[in-house]
Amino acid sequence: MLDLAAYFARINEILDRHLLNHLNASVAGSRLFEAMRHSLMAGGKRLRPNLCIAACEAVGGDSKKVFPLACAIEMIHTYSLIHDDLPAMDDDQLRRGKPTCHVAFDEATAILAGDALLTLAFQILASLETERPEQALEIIRIIASAAGPAGMVQGQMLDMQSEGQTLTSAELQALHALKTGAMIEAALVTGAMLGGGNTAQIDAIRDYGRAIGLAFQVVDDVLNVEGNPAVMGKAAGTDQVRRKNSYPALLSLEKSKEFAQNLIRTAGEALIGFEHEADALRAIARYVIERNK
Repeated sequence: MLDLAAYFARINEILDRHLLNHLNASVAGSRLFEAMRHSLMAGGKRLRPNLCIAACEAVGGDSKKVFPLACAIEMIHTYSLIHDDLPAMDDDQLRRGKPTCHVAFDEATAILAGDALLTLAFQILASLETERPEQALEIIRIIASAAGPAGMVQGQMLDMQSEGQTLTSAELQALHALKTGAMIEAALVTGAMLGGGNTAQIDAIRDYGRAIGLAFQVVDDVLNVEGNPAVMGKAAGTDQVRRKNSYPALLSLEKSKEFAQNLIRTAGEALIGFEHEADALRAIARYVIERNK
């Protein structure tokens, strides 16, 4: 069985070097650089870039080729966290166990740091080395769609609009497919594409991504109820305070856990046609359901 902790440690060490190199090449030494670095290098799970790299490996690709892509995906994710934490949004004080960007600096600097990470991500994506230029354009299109008004941003908007309301299960699932699932799926699909995956492999990895993307959010909702803030590095109980829609509120805590388990089984079934090269994806699926932060 793959040692996922060792896998994460190895990949994240390389990722951190690449991320710092990209920052140093763009805004080194400025206040903007410090704010971007504060959030980007604060640690965290690095789930999306790890999924991107694991998907590349699952189709037999060379993981070295996808680190720029993985870095861009992590920058987009970090930008979304900076903006999500702002006073006008969730007004969070802690992220990854450290003061959020607007607390450590100021609100205007945090907004600009998020903007800068998002645009730097697309600068990196525009410089991807691929065998076919049209593949690079398709990767950019997929990520832009997942991150923008047809994906993550719309999901965040729906999440805010639905506070204090009661959504149906289908409505909540659609919200989370946009807010959380879209970028997870995009990270996997583009990693498999850049790794040289065929259509059947990419479709299977897409199915895996949809299942674990939703499972990740269900587990997040559960942890918001019963997680340890000291372990998670952020506050617990905030969904109830803000009257946010969540799976425990809709289904109950135990049924939410059962739903997440079923999703992880679905993710595993999507990988049946893959050999040991997909072991990292299988291990990450187990991690999603077993994590405590």
